[in-house]
Amino acid sequence: MASSNSFKLRCSIPGHEMDVRGLATAIFPEGAFVSVSRDRTGRVWVPNSSSPDTGFSEMHCMSGHSNFVSCVCVIAPSETYPRGLFATGGNDNNICVFTLDQPQPLYTLEGHKNTVCTLSSGKFGTLLSGSWDTTAKVWLNEKCMMTLQGHTAAVWAVTILPEQGLMLSGSADKTIKLWKAGRCERTFTGHEDCVRGLAVISNTEFLSCSNDTSIRRWQVTGECIQVYYSHTNYIYSLAVFPDSQDFISTGEDRSLRIWRQGECCQTIRFPAQSVWCCCVLPNGDIAVGASDGIIRIFTESEDRMASAEDLQAFEDELSKATIDPKTGDLGDIKLEDLPGREHLNEPGNRDGQTRLIKDGQKVEAYQWSVSDGRWVKIGDVVGGSNQQTSKSVMYEGKEYDYVFTIDMNEEGPSMKLPYNVTDDPWLVAHNFLQRNDLSPMFLDQVANFIIENTKGHVVGPAQIGGGDPFTGGSRYVPGSSNDGSGFGADPFTGAGRYIPGSSSNASAPSGVADPFTGKGAYSSAAQRQTSTNIYFPKTDGVTFEQANAPQIIAKLKELNEGAPQEHKLSDDTMGSLEQLLLVVCGANSPETPPTIQQISLLWKVSHWPEDIVFPVLDILRLAVRHPQVNESLCGEAEGVQLCNHLLSLMRPDGRPANQLLALRTLCNSFSGRHGRALLVSQREAVLSRAADLAAVFNKNIHIALATLVLNYAGCFHIQPDLDAKAQCLSVASRALETVQDKEAIFRLLVALGTTVASDQTAQDLARSLGVGSQISKYSTVSEPSKLGECCQLVLKELQ
Repeated sequence: MASSNSFKLRCSIPGHEMDVRGLATAIFPEGAFVSVSRDRTGRVWVPNSSSPDTGFSEMHCMSGHSNFVSCVCVIAPSETYPRGLFATGGNDNNICVFTLDQPQPLYTLEGHKNTVCTLSSGKFGTLLSGSWDTTAKVWLNEKCMMTLQGHTAAVWAVTILPEQGLMLSGSADKTIKLWKAGRCERTFTGHEDCVRGLAVISNTEFLSCSNDTSIRRWQVTGECIQVYYSHTNYIYSLAVFPDSQDFISTGEDRSLRIWRQGECCQTIRFPAQSVWCCCVLPNGDIAVGASDGIIRIFTESEDRMASAEDLQAFEDELSKATIDPKTGDLGDIKLEDLPGREHLNEPGNRDGQTRLIKDGQKVEAYQWSVSDGRWVKIGDVVGGSNQQTSKSVMYEGKEYDYVFTIDMNEEGPSMKLPYNVTDDPWLVAHNFLQRNDLSPMFLDQVANFIIENTKGHVVGPAQIGGGDPFTGGSRYVPGSSNDGSGFGADPFTGAGRYIPGSSSNASAPSGVADPFTGKGAYSSAAQRQTSTNIYFPKTDGVTFEQANAPQIIAKLKELNEGAPQEHKLSDDTMGSLEQLLLVVCGANSPETPPTIQQISLLWKVSHWPEDIVFPVLDILRLAVRHPQVNESLCGEAEGVQLCNHLLSLMRPDGRPANQLLALRTLCNSFSGRHGRALLVSQREAVLSRAADLAAVFNKNIHIALATLVLNYAGCFHIQPDLDAKAQCLSVASRALETVQDKEAIFRLLVALGTTVASDQTAQDLARSLGVGSQISKYSTVSEPSKLGECCQLVLKELQ
């Protein structure tokens, strides 16, 4: 097949009635692609059956959004949907998912609070979305599994990296964020304006484009290794050629640009201002969507190029376009300084170079085509930045340089925004919002919209319309390792006298072989059949039981003697605490339960100064196992206060001893039904705070963290909750990134196994997060044998 090494028009597809905002290559049928538009539809296009090398025909039309459709992606085939699915996002805040079998959505995903403007699909049916509401969301099996929060402005671009579990988001806050298991692992800075597009090059590199007119190439480790310049206005989209590092880009400068070996080797201009989107088809052709509602296909293959007549028609259409110089690279225009048509006899220096010439009182723009060896007219210039407006627009009896039409939605009435170039855009924006009873949160957006759309002046009437900051229409862009100290044998005194719950073992209810205590009932691999899964699902809570009551009391008395006078405990208080400790440790007869006064006193003293409170927390850790204490402290009245107090002690800059004992207290709270109910209700806050402690390099804290996740996993195996399971998977996966202690790793593996056991959706999510590849290194660990055995069983669940 012959190749010209230069892309030329293959065909134009005038199927949409408004701007084409998104394109994606379809998996089925072969050679097909899908487009979405502001006309509220999505359409699937297939090569013509009679002459597949020439054009495309519409195969399928999808509708389901109540407002503009902004983006599209293709979800990979599955057993249920062997031809894959199409996901579309819109200005109605929803995501619609379609099949090829019907025009209506198969289902609709609701959850975003503003326009869904970007979508990306991953393995196992995972869908990633970004929205003007500043969040990205992870979806699986019709459910939102995670919300990625951290950006401070609209999320305009998302993509899923080939390495499982890694996700990227680009935002109007000028940053890019890398996410792993729901946590922001890295923030990339360098762009000077809104990040509009992302494209993956390999497992380790990706591209980004921005309103700052640059394209950047990044390594996932954080380094920007190259910056590409050629565009002269906002860049909206990127696409990478298959099995290549070459790519294409489109933008507000009316162009598609082809990049080879880091250089812009070809520029194709369009007879439309906004070139919104692009994708590379499997055969290497390029599909491009623009603001004129037309999809254009370009090819390098001479066999597929349009006829000479069609190529000339495209050139003629381009030559009739009008160009406002503020939207391109034309600069200030002074008619008297421009050369005449004879200037076109001189060849250009590079493909895409523009040249202005004077033809009478007209200014024409030409672009150099390397492949054709000639200057191609790309339009008539209609104004210059040194020219003054000669006419104005009347609005409510007054003259204005501009009157923009703003549509909050298609159903509601439009609003007029009048503006003079001598006005303060921020004051005008403020008055507009007040006059129309709109939220002040739009102030930056409206002001920046005015600034961007009134750079320079235009010949003729002020522009009615322009961009729309609320619907995304036209060209508006909204918004322009903790080294934590560990501690030794005695974290409190530096000696070996008192170690609160120092054993890393924790006891579980007695019964069959117990891999958590390592005691007599547990047998080695050689003594049992390896096919038996004794590890998970584990639904009974694992607690921290070890106690040395005399040492705890001795430490409490020692610290009390040196405490400030206002915090000293009376002898009666010390006696009550000692009596309570003996009761909850079983030293007294079971007929002597803790008193309400003792429990109230324990709660009060648990607020001792943080540098001396740890022995009281150790008593609290042991006391919450007792049914009466569990009911009293974890019940509806006091439970949330207890939880908040423990979370405050677990803050990342807190004392390691307090962090450890607060975690163990939470673990032990699972031993009673009131404690379980409290922790289930506070799950999101508790696991979020606990996850941060993985960065504290202390094995006892890591074991307690892993145990907390395990206890939660056990709760949600009995009472399935998809959101809760997603958080358990996320926290366990994140902890495994830093935890080194084998006992902690083992408990995290049991938590993973318990979460995914007998739950296909949880298994799919674990696969999409890359859990299998993350834990596979533990499958060959032989010491302790339970680590390798449990890992193999988890991997078996994820096959």
